Amino acid sequence: MKTIRIGTRGSKLALWQANHVAACLAHAGLPTEIVIITTTGDLVLDRSLDKIGAKGVFTEELEQSLRSGHIDIAVHSAKDVQSTIPDDLELLAFMKRERVNDVIVSYAPTLDLHRPDLVLGTSSTRRKAMLKRYYPNATTAEARGNLQTRLRKLEEGQYHGLVLAYAGVHRMNYDSLIRYILPETQFVPATGQGSVAIECARSLEPELKFDLRRTLDHPATHLCLLAERAFLRTMEGGCSIPSFALAKLHPDGFLQLHGGLISLDGQQYIEEKIITSDSRQAEAIGVKVAENVLSRGGTEILAAIRSHRDEE
Repeated sequence: MKTIRIGTRGSKLALWQANHVAACLAHAGLPTEIVIITTTGDLVLDRSLDKIGAKGVFTEELEQSLRSGHIDIAVHSAKDVQSTIPDDLELLAFMKRERVNDVIVSYAPTLDLHRPDLVLGTSSTRRKAMLKRYYPNATTAEARGNLQTRLRKLEEGQYHGLVLAYAGVHRMNYDSLIRYILPETQFVPATGQGSVAIECARSLEPELKFDLRRTLDHPATHLCLLAERAFLRTMEGGCSIPSFALAKLHPDGFLQLHGGLISLDGQQYIEEKIITSDSRQAEAIGVKVAENVLSRGGTEILAAIRSHRDEE
């Protein structure tokens, strides 16, 4: 039986994801081998993501390995996957989603989010903008590197707290450091947050694709991410712009998408919600939410963001 080569980044969280995938495949009787690949995002830590060109910064090298046949599948945090996938590759599966919230972690037993000198570490453009909107007293500081590196900087006192995704904190067993779980209705997460994406070459053997999809894909999560990724694709953005999108599949079968855009200073905030009873419309509502956001001022916000970056 063919050994499935799983490509992953070398951080502890990425390895957790790859080992989780390997365990699921082993349970289905499919042997695996984990291959560690270093990406641009792992190497360039002295600049924020929007300064190094965030498109594919955590995925490009993995995708090159898919094309060469060095690996059979690549494992990504779904929120790191660029909005448009090259034609020769495909997103085969999205694994069951973890809790989607942003959280604030700290080594201090209590943390006052309204203290005037509050410093919070984050490398996310979206989180920075939302903090300016909801906690204007806070100063944000760049926090690149893997989770352990950022926590070391936190312990050294470079920040009072870090703003992170619950999924990564929980998977690395740092729940005891969580001081606040930010409401997803206010701090709406990034597209794909909380899910693990499985990418492969379109040329991968059909039988193997079938086995991988059957074993790893979570249909409800996949449906939600179709809507969210259609939103992101229409916005023509990635993690370098402060957009947000969260789809939910309700028990009655209704699919809701909440998406929007926030200006860098947090002052302009445009959001849209659409709900449909036809799950086949997942991508269509993603496109519609994005179009509505753009027509209500989103185009101007994006132009201002790009102009600001050109001046830097």
